[in-house]
Amino acid sequence: MEPTLLQSGVDPQVIVDGVNLMWVLVVTFLIFFMHAGFAMLEAGQVRSKNVANQLTKNLLTWSVGVTVFFLIGAAISGVVGGDGFSLTLSAENPNAWVDWLFGAVFAMTAATIVSGAVAGRAKLRAYVGYTFVLAAVIYPVVAGMGWGTAGPLTADGMLGNIVGAGFHDFAGGMIVHGMGGIAGLTAAWILGPRMDRYNDDGSVNVIPGHSLTFAVLGTLILAFGWYGFNVGTAATVFEVTDSGELALASFATVGRVALTTTLAMACGAIGAGLVAWLKTGKVDTLYVANGLLAGLVGITAIPDTTAWWGAFVVGGIAGAQLPIVFDFVESYLKIDDVCAVFPVHGSAGIIGTLLFPFVAAPGEVGSIASAFAAQFAGVVVITIWTVAATALVFGAFKAVGQARVSPEHERDGLDVSEHGVDTYPEFGQPDVATDGGENKIIRTDGGKPNDGELKMITAIIRPDKLGDVKKGLAEIGAPSLTVTNVSGRGSQPAKKGQWRGEEYTVDLHQKVKIECVVADIPAQDVVEAIGEAANTGEPGDGKIFVMPVEDAYQVRTGKTGQDAV
Repeated sequence: MEPTLLQSGVDPQVIVDGVNLMWVLVVTFLIFFMHAGFAMLEAGQVRSKNVANQLTKNLLTWSVGVTVFFLIGAAISGVVGGDGFSLTLSAENPNAWVDWLFGAVFAMTAATIVSGAVAGRAKLRAYVGYTFVLAAVIYPVVAGMGWGTAGPLTADGMLGNIVGAGFHDFAGGMIVHGMGGIAGLTAAWILGPRMDRYNDDGSVNVIPGHSLTFAVLGTLILAFGWYGFNVGTAATVFEVTDSGELALASFATVGRVALTTTLAMACGAIGAGLVAWLKTGKVDTLYVANGLLAGLVGITAIPDTTAWWGAFVVGGIAGAQLPIVFDFVESYLKIDDVCAVFPVHGSAGIIGTLLFPFVAAPGEVGSIASAFAAQFAGVVVITIWTVAATALVFGAFKAVGQARVSPEHERDGLDVSEHGVDTYPEFGQPDVATDGGENKIIRTDGGKPNDGELKMITAIIRPDKLGDVKKGLAEIGAPSLTVTNVSGRGSQPAKKGQWRGEEYTVDLHQKVKIECVVADIPAQDVVEAIGEAANTGEPGDGKIFVMPVEDAYQVRTGKTGQDAV
Protein backbone atom coordinates (compact mmCIF):
# COMPACT_ATOMS: atom_id res chain seq x y z
CA MET A 1 0.00 0.00 0.00
CA GLU A 2 1.26 3.45 -0.88
CA PRO A 3 1.97 5.60 2.24
CA THR A 4 -0.48 8.44 2.79
CA LEU A 5 1.16 11.75 2.00
CA LEU A 6 0.72 14.93 3.95
CA GLN A 7 -1.76 17.42 2.58
CA SER A 8 -0.15 19.55 -0.07
CA GLY A 9 1.21 22.80 1.30
CA VAL A 10 1.60 21.54 4.90
CA ASP A 11 5.04 22.26 6.25
CA PRO A 12 6.39 19.11 7.97
CA GLN A 13 8.45 21.28 10.29
CA VAL A 14 5.27 22.70 11.81
CA ILE A 15 4.12 19.20 12.72
CA VAL A 16 7.56 18.29 14.03
CA ASP A 17 7.76 21.36 16.26
CA GLY A 18 4.22 21.00 17.58
CA VAL A 19 4.41 17.30 18.42
CA ASN A 20 7.89 17.56 19.91
CA LEU A 21 6.94 20.49 22.13
CA MET A 22 3.81 18.71 23.31
CA TRP A 23 5.82 15.55 24.07
CA VAL A 24 8.38 17.47 26.13
CA LEU A 25 5.68 19.26 28.11
CA VAL A 26 3.77 16.05 28.88
CA VAL A 27 6.83 14.22 30.20
CA THR A 28 7.90 17.36 32.08
CA PHE A 29 4.60 17.41 33.93
CA LEU A 30 5.03 13.69 34.62
CA ILE A 31 8.45 14.32 36.17
CA PHE A 32 7.03 17.20 38.22
CA PHE A 33 4.48 14.79 39.68
CA MET A 34 7.41 12.83 41.12
CA HIS A 35 7.56 15.51 43.83
CA ALA A 36 4.32 14.09 45.19
CA GLY A 37 6.07 10.74 45.34
CA PHE A 38 9.09 12.15 47.13
CA ALA A 39 6.80 13.92 49.60
CA MET A 40 4.90 10.74 50.45
CA LEU A 41 7.99 8.52 50.49
CA GLU A 42 9.90 10.80 52.85
CA ALA A 43 6.90 11.66 55.04
CA GLY A 44 6.29 7.95 55.58
CA GLN A 45 9.86 7.31 56.68
CA VAL A 46 10.04 10.06 59.31
CA ARG A 47 8.38 10.17 62.71
CA SER A 48 4.90 11.64 62.97
CA LYS A 49 6.22 14.73 64.74
CA ASN A 50 8.34 15.62 61.67
CA VAL A 51 5.89 15.00 58.82
CA ALA A 52 4.84 18.62 58.21
CA ASN A 53 8.49 19.68 58.21
CA GLN A 54 9.32 17.11 55.55
CA LEU A 55 6.36 18.14 53.41
CA THR A 56 7.31 21.81 53.74
CA LYS A 57 10.85 21.06 52.61
CA ASN A 58 9.53 19.32 49.52
CA LEU A 59 7.28 22.26 48.70
CA LEU A 60 10.08 24.78 49.18
CA THR A 61 12.57 22.68 47.23
CA TRP A 62 10.46 23.17 44.15
CA SER A 63 9.43 26.76 44.87
CA VAL A 64 12.86 28.14 45.76
CA GLY A 65 14.87 25.83 43.55
CA VAL A 66 13.01 26.33 40.29
CA THR A 67 13.09 30.11 40.71
CA VAL A 68 16.83 30.13 41.32
CA PHE A 69 17.47 27.71 38.46
CA PHE A 70 15.55 30.03 36.13
CA LEU A 71 17.43 33.16 37.20
CA ILE A 72 20.92 31.73 37.73
CA GLY A 73 21.38 27.98 37.40
CA ALA A 74 20.52 27.49 33.75
CA ALA A 75 23.04 30.15 32.72
CA ILE A 76 25.78 28.59 34.87
CA SER A 77 25.07 25.21 33.29
CA GLY A 78 25.43 26.73 29.83
CA VAL A 79 28.79 28.26 30.66
CA VAL A 80 30.20 25.04 32.13
CA GLY A 81 28.78 22.99 29.25
CA GLY A 82 30.39 25.13 26.58
CA ASP A 83 27.12 26.61 25.35
CA GLY A 84 27.97 30.11 26.54
CA PHE A 85 26.29 32.46 29.01
CA SER A 86 22.60 32.96 28.31
CA LEU A 87 19.94 33.99 30.79
CA THR A 88 16.70 32.03 30.47
CA LEU A 89 14.63 35.16 30.94
CA SER A 90 16.14 36.72 27.80
CA ALA A 91 15.25 33.86 25.44
CA GLU A 92 14.21 35.30 22.05
CA ASN A 93 12.03 32.31 21.23
CA PRO A 94 9.46 31.60 23.98
CA ASN A 95 9.53 27.91 23.03
CA ALA A 96 13.09 27.82 24.41
CA TRP A 97 11.49 28.04 27.84
CA VAL A 98 10.03 24.56 27.28
CA ASP A 99 13.56 23.17 27.14
CA TRP A 100 14.42 25.13 30.26
CA LEU A 101 11.45 23.66 32.13
CA PHE A 102 12.46 20.15 31.08
CA GLY A 103 15.90 20.78 32.55
CA ALA A 104 14.43 22.40 35.66
CA VAL A 105 12.43 19.35 36.75
CA PHE A 106 15.64 17.30 36.56
CA ALA A 107 17.44 19.87 38.71
CA MET A 108 14.67 19.89 41.32
CA THR A 109 14.72 16.10 41.51
CA ALA A 110 18.39 16.23 42.48
CA ALA A 111 17.62 18.89 45.08
CA THR A 112 14.72 17.16 46.80
CA ILE A 113 16.67 13.91 47.29
CA VAL A 114 18.81 15.65 49.94
CA SER A 115 15.87 16.42 52.21
CA GLY A 116 15.33 12.74 53.00
CA ALA A 117 18.86 12.29 54.31
CA VAL A 118 18.77 15.21 56.76
CA ALA A 119 15.22 14.66 58.00
CA GLY A 120 14.40 15.16 61.66
CA ARG A 121 17.18 17.56 62.64
CA ALA A 122 18.12 20.07 59.91
CA LYS A 123 16.97 23.64 60.34
CA LEU A 124 14.63 24.77 57.62
CA ARG A 125 16.78 27.84 56.87
CA ALA A 126 19.86 25.64 56.37
CA TYR A 127 18.05 23.29 54.04
CA VAL A 128 16.50 26.09 52.00
CA GLY A 129 19.88 27.85 51.87
CA TYR A 130 21.49 24.70 50.53
CA THR A 131 18.69 24.28 47.99
CA PHE A 132 19.45 27.81 46.74
CA VAL A 133 23.13 26.98 46.23
CA LEU A 134 22.41 23.59 44.70
CA ALA A 135 19.97 25.04 42.16
CA ALA A 136 22.24 27.99 41.37
CA VAL A 137 25.65 26.33 41.21
CA ILE A 138 26.14 22.75 42.42
CA TYR A 139 23.75 20.92 40.09
CA PRO A 140 24.24 23.27 37.10
CA VAL A 141 27.98 22.56 37.17
CA VAL A 142 27.36 18.80 37.16
CA ALA A 143 24.76 19.03 34.38
CA GLY A 144 27.00 21.30 32.32
CA MET A 145 29.96 18.95 32.67
CA GLY A 146 28.02 15.91 31.54
CA TRP A 147 25.27 17.21 29.26
CA GLY A 148 26.66 20.39 27.73
CA THR A 149 27.53 20.29 24.04
CA ALA A 150 31.22 20.61 24.94
CA GLY A 151 31.24 19.96 28.68
CA PRO A 152 34.42 18.60 30.28
CA LEU A 153 32.95 15.08 30.58
CA THR A 154 31.54 14.85 27.05
CA ALA A 155 33.14 13.22 24.02
CA ASP A 156 34.10 16.65 22.71
CA GLY A 157 35.40 17.84 26.06
CA MET A 158 38.55 17.24 28.03
CA LEU A 159 37.56 13.72 29.10
CA GLY A 160 36.84 12.60 25.55
CA ASN A 161 40.21 13.86 24.42
CA ILE A 162 41.97 11.90 27.18
CA VAL A 163 40.25 8.49 27.07
CA GLY A 164 38.71 8.57 23.62
CA ALA A 165 35.13 8.32 24.87
CA GLY A 166 32.65 10.60 26.58
CA PHE A 167 30.75 10.13 29.80
CA HIS A 168 27.41 8.45 29.07
CA ASP A 169 24.42 9.36 31.24
CA PHE A 170 21.20 9.18 29.27
CA ALA A 171 18.68 10.47 31.84
CA GLY A 172 20.54 11.37 35.02
CA GLY A 173 21.48 8.14 36.77
CA MET A 174 24.65 9.83 38.01
CA ILE A 175 24.16 13.49 37.08
CA VAL A 176 20.83 13.71 38.94
CA HIS A 177 20.36 10.73 41.27
CA GLY A 178 23.95 9.82 42.01
CA MET A 179 24.75 13.45 42.67
CA GLY A 180 21.67 13.85 44.92
CA GLY A 181 22.47 10.70 46.89
CA ILE A 182 26.09 11.74 47.44
CA ALA A 183 24.97 15.23 48.47
CA GLY A 184 22.49 13.75 50.93
CA LEU A 185 25.10 11.46 52.49
CA THR A 186 27.53 14.38 52.85
CA ALA A 187 24.91 16.63 54.43
CA ALA A 188 23.86 13.88 56.88
CA TRP A 189 27.51 13.36 57.84
CA ILE A 190 28.04 17.08 58.51
CA LEU A 191 24.85 17.36 60.59
CA GLY A 192 25.43 14.23 62.65
CA PRO A 193 22.85 11.59 63.61
CA ARG A 194 19.49 12.21 65.18
CA MET A 195 19.30 12.10 68.97
CA ASP A 196 19.19 8.55 70.37
CA ARG A 197 20.15 7.04 67.00
CA TYR A 198 23.34 5.57 68.47
CA ASN A 199 24.20 4.39 71.97
CA ASP A 200 27.40 5.31 73.76
CA ASP A 201 28.95 2.00 72.71
CA GLY A 202 28.19 2.74 69.04
CA SER A 203 25.32 0.28 68.73
CA VAL A 204 22.37 1.35 66.61
CA ASN A 205 18.88 2.20 67.79
CA VAL A 206 16.16 1.70 65.22
CA ILE A 207 13.87 4.73 64.79
CA PRO A 208 10.93 3.56 62.68
CA GLY A 209 9.07 5.93 60.38
CA HIS A 210 5.41 6.52 61.05
CA SER A 211 3.73 5.17 57.89
CA LEU A 212 4.68 2.34 55.57
CA THR A 213 1.52 3.17 53.64
CA PHE A 214 2.84 6.62 52.74
CA ALA A 215 6.25 5.18 51.87
CA VAL A 216 4.84 2.61 49.46
CA LEU A 217 2.40 5.09 47.92
CA GLY A 218 5.30 7.49 47.34
CA THR A 219 7.34 4.69 45.78
CA LEU A 220 4.64 3.88 43.23
CA ILE A 221 4.10 7.56 42.36
CA LEU A 222 7.83 7.92 41.77
CA ALA A 223 7.88 4.80 39.60
CA PHE A 224 5.04 6.22 37.51
CA GLY A 225 6.83 9.54 37.09
CA TRP A 226 10.07 7.77 36.24
CA TYR A 227 8.75 6.90 32.80
CA GLY A 228 8.80 10.64 32.15
CA PHE A 229 12.37 10.71 33.40
CA ASN A 230 13.72 7.94 31.20
CA VAL A 231 11.33 7.59 28.29
CA GLY A 232 10.82 11.34 28.21
CA THR A 233 14.51 11.93 27.63
CA ALA A 234 13.99 10.56 24.13
CA ALA A 235 12.76 14.10 23.82
CA THR A 236 12.13 14.39 20.09
CA VAL A 237 9.39 12.40 18.42
CA PHE A 238 9.65 13.54 14.79
CA GLU A 239 12.29 15.13 12.62
CA VAL A 240 12.45 16.40 9.03
CA THR A 241 15.02 14.60 6.90
CA ASP A 242 17.36 16.33 4.47
CA SER A 243 14.95 15.42 1.68
CA GLY A 244 12.09 17.18 3.51
CA GLU A 245 10.31 14.02 4.68
CA LEU A 246 8.78 13.42 8.09
CA ALA A 247 10.57 10.67 10.08
CA LEU A 248 10.93 9.33 13.61
CA ALA A 249 13.75 10.97 15.52
CA SER A 250 15.31 9.68 18.76
CA PHE A 251 11.84 8.42 19.62
CA ALA A 252 12.83 5.33 17.66
CA THR A 253 14.71 4.14 20.78
CA VAL A 254 11.76 4.59 23.09
CA GLY A 255 10.88 0.88 23.09
CA ARG A 256 14.28 -0.11 24.45
CA VAL A 257 14.19 2.66 27.06
CA ALA A 258 10.71 1.69 28.28
CA LEU A 259 11.57 -2.02 28.40
CA THR A 260 14.87 -1.70 30.27
CA THR A 261 13.36 0.81 32.69
CA THR A 262 10.52 -1.57 33.53
CA LEU A 263 12.68 -4.68 33.90
CA ALA A 264 15.28 -2.94 36.07
CA MET A 265 12.54 -1.56 38.30
CA ALA A 266 11.10 -5.02 38.85
CA CYS A 267 14.48 -6.67 39.44
CA GLY A 268 15.48 -3.97 41.91
CA ALA A 269 12.52 -4.84 44.13
CA ILE A 270 13.26 -8.56 43.82
CA GLY A 271 16.97 -8.12 44.56
CA ALA A 272 16.39 -6.01 47.68
CA GLY A 273 13.66 -8.30 48.98
CA LEU A 274 15.82 -11.38 48.43
CA VAL A 275 18.85 -9.97 50.27
CA ALA A 276 16.63 -8.74 53.13
CA TRP A 277 15.15 -12.23 53.39
CA LEU A 278 18.60 -13.85 53.45
CA LYS A 279 19.69 -11.42 56.20
CA THR A 280 16.65 -11.53 58.46
CA GLY A 281 14.41 -14.36 57.32
CA LYS A 282 11.72 -11.86 56.38
CA VAL A 283 10.90 -9.95 53.18
CA ASP A 284 11.03 -6.39 54.42
CA THR A 285 8.38 -4.15 52.86
CA LEU A 286 10.44 -0.97 52.96
CA TYR A 287 13.47 -2.67 51.43
CA VAL A 288 11.29 -3.95 48.58
CA ALA A 289 9.98 -0.42 47.99
CA ASN A 290 13.42 1.15 48.21
CA GLY A 291 14.84 -1.61 46.02
CA LEU A 292 12.32 -0.86 43.30
CA LEU A 293 13.58 2.73 43.27
CA ALA A 294 17.22 1.62 43.36
CA GLY A 295 16.60 -0.50 40.26
CA LEU A 296 15.17 2.55 38.51
CA VAL A 297 18.13 4.69 39.55
CA GLY A 298 20.57 2.03 38.39
CA ILE A 299 19.19 1.90 34.85
CA THR A 300 18.58 5.64 34.43
CA ALA A 301 22.05 6.39 33.05
CA ILE A 302 21.92 3.65 30.41
CA PRO A 303 18.38 2.59 29.35
CA ASP A 304 19.02 3.59 25.73
CA THR A 305 21.95 1.21 25.23
CA THR A 306 21.33 -1.68 27.63
CA ALA A 307 20.40 -5.13 26.33
CA TRP A 308 17.25 -6.68 27.77
CA TRP A 309 19.28 -9.09 29.88
CA GLY A 310 21.41 -6.18 31.05
CA ALA A 311 18.35 -4.62 32.65
CA PHE A 312 17.99 -7.75 34.80
CA VAL A 313 21.65 -7.45 35.83
CA VAL A 314 21.60 -3.72 36.57
CA GLY A 315 18.28 -3.77 38.41
CA GLY A 316 19.12 -6.89 40.38
CA ILE A 317 22.51 -5.60 41.52
CA ALA A 318 21.14 -2.13 42.34
CA GLY A 319 18.44 -3.69 44.50
CA ALA A 320 20.67 -6.30 46.13
CA GLN A 321 23.29 -3.75 47.20
CA LEU A 322 20.69 -1.66 49.00
CA PRO A 323 20.48 -3.55 52.34
CA ILE A 324 24.23 -4.10 52.34
CA VAL A 325 25.18 -0.48 51.66
CA PHE A 326 22.55 0.86 54.07
CA ASP A 327 23.93 -1.37 56.83
CA PHE A 328 27.49 -0.19 56.04
CA VAL A 329 26.48 3.48 56.15
CA GLU A 330 24.47 3.02 59.34
CA SER A 331 26.67 0.64 61.34
CA TYR A 332 30.21 1.41 60.16
CA LEU A 333 30.19 4.98 58.89
CA LYS A 334 27.72 5.97 61.65
CA ILE A 335 25.90 8.29 59.26
CA ASP A 336 22.17 8.69 59.92
CA ASP A 337 20.69 8.62 56.41
CA VAL A 338 17.03 8.69 57.42
CA CYS A 339 15.42 7.83 54.08
CA ALA A 340 18.31 5.70 52.74
CA VAL A 341 18.99 8.22 49.98
CA PHE A 342 22.58 7.11 49.42
CA PRO A 343 21.93 3.38 48.84
CA VAL A 344 18.80 4.21 46.81
CA HIS A 345 20.16 7.10 44.73
CA GLY A 346 23.90 7.35 45.34
CA SER A 347 25.43 3.89 45.21
CA ALA A 348 22.75 2.59 42.84
CA GLY A 349 23.42 5.47 40.45
CA ILE A 350 27.17 4.86 40.60
CA ILE A 351 26.81 1.12 39.97
CA GLY A 352 24.46 1.55 37.02
CA THR A 353 26.71 4.17 35.47
CA LEU A 354 29.81 1.99 35.77
CA LEU A 355 28.05 -1.05 34.29
CA PHE A 356 27.41 0.83 31.03
CA PRO A 357 29.95 -0.95 28.76
CA PHE A 358 29.34 -4.41 30.24
CA VAL A 359 25.57 -4.64 29.70
CA ALA A 360 25.27 -2.74 26.43
CA ALA A 361 23.49 -4.27 23.45
CA PRO A 362 25.70 -5.32 20.50
CA GLY A 363 27.03 -2.35 18.56
CA GLU A 364 26.22 0.22 21.26
CA VAL A 365 29.75 0.48 22.70
CA GLY A 366 33.13 0.55 20.95
CA SER A 367 36.06 -0.03 23.29
CA ILE A 368 34.91 -1.39 26.65
CA ALA A 369 38.09 -0.13 28.31
CA SER A 370 37.69 3.42 27.01
CA ALA A 371 33.99 3.49 27.86
CA PHE A 372 34.58 2.25 31.39
CA ALA A 373 37.43 4.75 31.88
CA ALA A 374 35.11 7.58 30.85
CA GLN A 375 32.35 6.36 33.16
CA PHE A 376 34.74 5.95 36.08
CA ALA A 377 36.30 9.37 35.56
CA GLY A 378 32.87 10.99 35.35
CA VAL A 379 31.76 9.36 38.60
CA VAL A 380 34.92 10.49 40.38
CA VAL A 381 34.69 14.09 39.15
CA ILE A 382 30.99 14.42 40.05
CA THR A 383 31.59 12.83 43.46
CA ILE A 384 34.49 15.11 44.38
CA TRP A 385 32.62 18.26 43.30
CA THR A 386 29.40 17.29 45.08
CA VAL A 387 31.07 16.30 48.35
CA ALA A 388 33.24 19.43 48.45
CA ALA A 389 30.42 21.86 47.59
CA THR A 390 27.90 20.26 49.94
CA ALA A 391 30.37 20.04 52.82
CA LEU A 392 31.25 23.71 52.31
CA VAL A 393 27.63 24.89 52.47
CA PHE A 394 26.46 22.76 55.40
CA GLY A 395 29.81 23.24 57.14
CA ALA A 396 29.32 27.01 56.94
CA PHE A 397 25.83 26.74 58.43
CA LYS A 398 27.17 24.46 61.16
CA ALA A 399 30.01 26.86 61.97
CA VAL A 400 27.54 29.64 62.75
CA GLY A 401 25.17 27.35 64.65
CA GLN A 402 22.41 27.41 62.04
CA ALA A 403 22.62 23.90 60.58
CA ARG A 404 20.72 21.94 63.19
CA VAL A 405 17.76 22.52 65.47
CA SER A 406 18.25 22.60 69.24
CA PRO A 407 17.92 19.36 71.26
CA GLU A 408 14.68 20.66 72.75
CA HIS A 409 13.20 21.33 69.32
CA GLU A 410 14.33 17.95 68.06
CA ARG A 411 12.62 16.27 71.01
CA ASP A 412 9.42 18.23 70.45
CA GLY A 413 9.51 17.55 66.72
CA LEU A 414 10.17 19.90 63.84
CA ASP A 415 6.48 20.25 63.01
CA VAL A 416 5.90 22.27 66.17
CA SER A 417 9.30 23.93 66.55
CA GLU A 418 9.82 24.94 62.91
CA HIS A 419 6.23 25.44 61.73
CA GLY A 420 3.98 25.67 64.76
CA VAL A 421 1.68 22.91 63.53
CA ASP A 422 0.71 19.43 64.62
CA THR A 423 0.27 17.12 61.62
CA TYR A 424 -1.87 14.70 63.62
CA PRO A 425 -3.69 16.85 66.21
CA GLU A 426 -6.19 14.14 66.99
CA PHE A 427 -5.58 10.57 68.05
CA GLY A 428 -8.40 8.05 68.17
CA GLN A 429 -11.94 8.75 67.06
CA PRO A 430 -13.48 12.17 66.28
CA ASP A 431 -14.24 14.49 69.16
CA VAL A 432 -17.34 13.77 71.21
CA ALA A 433 -18.71 16.41 73.59
CA THR A 434 -18.41 14.96 77.11
CA ASP A 435 -21.55 16.73 78.27
CA GLY A 436 -23.70 15.02 75.66
CA GLY A 437 -23.69 18.11 73.48
CA GLU A 438 -26.05 20.08 75.70
CA ASN A 439 -25.33 23.40 77.41
CA LYS A 440 -26.16 22.31 80.93
CA ILE A 441 -24.39 22.72 84.24
CA ILE A 442 -23.54 19.59 86.16
CA ARG A 443 -24.54 20.31 89.75
CA THR A 444 -22.79 18.99 92.83
CA ASP A 445 -25.74 19.18 95.22
CA GLY A 446 -27.70 16.20 93.95
CA GLY A 447 -26.97 13.93 96.90
CA LYS A 448 -23.90 12.48 98.54
CA PRO A 449 -22.38 9.91 96.21
CA ASN A 450 -18.79 8.83 96.82
CA ASP A 451 -19.43 9.29 100.55
CA GLY A 452 -19.38 13.01 99.97
CA GLU A 453 -15.76 12.91 98.79
CA LEU A 454 -14.01 13.76 95.56
CA LYS A 455 -12.75 10.80 93.54
CA MET A 456 -10.11 10.64 90.82
CA ILE A 457 -10.67 7.96 88.20
CA THR A 458 -7.57 7.26 86.10
CA ALA A 459 -7.90 4.92 83.13
CA ILE A 460 -5.15 3.62 80.84
CA ILE A 461 -6.76 2.43 77.59
CA ARG A 462 -6.07 1.68 73.93
CA PRO A 463 -5.85 4.90 71.85
CA ASP A 464 -8.43 3.67 69.36
CA LYS A 465 -11.03 3.29 72.14
CA LEU A 466 -10.90 6.94 73.20
CA GLY A 467 -13.91 7.93 71.12
CA ASP A 468 -16.04 5.10 72.56
CA VAL A 469 -15.02 6.03 76.11
CA LYS A 470 -15.94 9.70 75.56
CA LYS A 471 -19.36 8.63 74.31
CA GLY A 472 -19.83 6.40 77.34
CA LEU A 473 -18.94 9.19 79.75
CA ALA A 474 -21.25 11.59 77.93
CA GLU A 475 -24.15 9.20 78.40
CA ILE A 476 -23.77 9.19 82.20
CA GLY A 477 -23.33 12.98 82.36
CA ALA A 478 -19.71 12.83 83.48
CA PRO A 479 -17.78 16.09 83.83
CA SER A 480 -14.82 17.18 81.76
CA LEU A 481 -11.78 14.97 81.53
CA THR A 482 -8.07 15.19 80.82
CA VAL A 483 -6.51 13.02 78.10
CA THR A 484 -2.80 12.34 77.71
CA ASN A 485 -0.76 10.23 75.32
CA VAL A 486 1.36 7.80 77.33
CA SER A 487 3.35 4.61 76.83
CA GLY A 488 3.94 1.78 79.27
CA ARG A 489 3.58 -1.91 79.92
CA GLY A 490 1.42 -4.16 82.03
CA SER A 491 0.13 -7.61 81.19
CA GLN A 492 0.28 -7.00 77.44
CA PRO A 493 3.21 -9.01 76.07
CA ALA A 494 6.11 -7.40 74.23
CA LYS A 495 6.23 -7.79 70.46
CA LYS A 496 8.85 -7.65 67.77
CA GLY A 497 8.92 -4.90 65.17
CA GLN A 498 10.98 -4.50 62.01
CA TRP A 499 12.04 -1.37 60.14
CA ARG A 500 14.12 -1.62 56.97
CA GLY A 501 15.24 -5.14 57.84
CA GLU A 502 16.26 -4.43 61.46
CA GLU A 503 14.35 -6.02 64.31
CA TYR A 504 13.51 -4.19 67.52
CA THR A 505 11.46 -5.00 70.64
CA VAL A 506 8.31 -3.06 71.47
CA ASP A 507 7.71 -3.44 75.21
CA LEU A 508 6.34 0.03 75.87
CA HIS A 509 2.93 0.17 74.24
CA GLN A 510 1.18 3.34 73.14
CA LYS A 511 -1.82 4.11 75.35
CA VAL A 512 -4.10 6.98 76.32
CA LYS A 513 -4.50 8.07 79.92
CA ILE A 514 -7.89 9.50 80.95
CA GLU A 515 -8.20 11.38 84.24
CA CYS A 516 -11.62 12.31 85.61
CA VAL A 517 -12.48 13.89 88.99
CA VAL A 518 -16.10 13.41 90.13
CA ALA A 519 -18.21 14.73 92.95
CA ASP A 520 -21.95 14.12 92.36
CA ILE A 521 -21.40 11.34 89.78
CA PRO A 522 -20.74 7.97 91.44
CA ALA A 523 -17.19 6.87 90.74
CA GLN A 524 -18.42 3.34 90.12
CA ASP A 525 -20.65 4.58 87.29
CA VAL A 526 -17.65 6.21 85.66
CA VAL A 527 -15.56 3.05 86.07
CA GLU A 528 -18.28 0.91 84.52
CA ALA A 529 -18.79 3.33 81.61
CA ILE A 530 -15.09 3.37 80.81
CA GLY A 531 -14.73 -0.40 81.27
CA GLU A 532 -17.60 -1.23 78.93
CA ALA A 533 -16.45 1.21 76.25
CA ALA A 534 -12.76 0.22 76.35
CA ASN A 535 -13.18 -3.54 76.50
CA THR A 536 -12.05 -5.64 73.51
CA GLY A 537 -11.44 -8.87 75.42
CA GLU A 538 -7.75 -8.91 74.50
CA PRO A 539 -4.64 -8.36 76.66
CA GLY A 540 -3.73 -4.69 76.61
CA ASP A 541 -7.21 -3.23 77.12
CA GLY A 542 -5.80 -1.32 80.11
CA LYS A 543 -6.67 -0.66 83.73
CA ILE A 544 -8.77 1.77 85.77
CA PHE A 545 -7.76 3.18 89.14
CA VAL A 546 -9.91 5.06 91.68
CA MET A 547 -8.23 7.35 94.21
CA PRO A 548 -9.47 9.89 96.77
CA VAL A 549 -8.82 13.58 96.10
CA GLU A 550 -8.05 15.72 99.15
CA ASP A 551 -9.36 18.99 97.73
CA ALA A 552 -10.00 20.96 94.53
CA TYR A 553 -9.84 24.64 93.62
CA GLN A 554 -11.55 26.30 90.66
CA VAL A 555 -9.28 29.03 89.29
CA ARG A 556 -11.98 31.20 87.74
CA THR A 557 -14.35 31.38 90.75
CA GLY A 558 -12.22 30.45 93.75
CA LYS A 559 -14.65 27.66 94.71
CA THR A 560 -13.21 24.69 96.56
CA GLY A 561 -14.13 21.10 97.28
CA GLN A 562 -17.19 19.62 95.60
CA ASP A 563 -18.31 23.05 94.43
CA ALA A 564 -15.11 23.37 92.42
CA VAL A 565 -15.81 20.14 90.54
